[in-house]
Amino acid sequence: MKWQFSNDAPIYAQLIAQIKVGIVSGAFPPGERLPSVRDLATEAGVNPNTMQRALAELERDGLVYSQRTAGRFVTEDKRMIDAAKLGLAENHIKTFLLAMTRLGYQREEILDLLRQETTKEGITDGGSGM
Repeated sequence: MKWQFSNDAPIYAQLIAQIKVGIVSGAFPPGERLPSVRDLATEAGVNPNTMQRALAELERDGLVYSQRTAGRFVTEDKRMIDAAKLGLAENHIKTFLLAMTRLGYQREEILDLLRQETTKEGITDGGSGM
């Protein structure tokens, strides 16, 4: 997993977000054993205590669970993973809409820009009527 950090949020929060993306994208498949805290921390270049804090939060959220002697695993609950995916998508959409509104765009203008961009990229609407 490629770890990237910025200065605009605490590292543990960025770790949570990046591990969530790994889970919802399948980089960490359901039921898979996660690397140890120390291994993940080394890979990400962060303090093990920071990684532990992020994993504890993901465990509270239900995306990972611990087995006493075997380590941490990704949940096998597809609904939980789908809900996390939707939550991440909604956050991206809110951020995008806020930025576009700050640029002075109205709803229809934003939709027109999205239509134009998806046409350029060869993305179809899949019958959604966008």
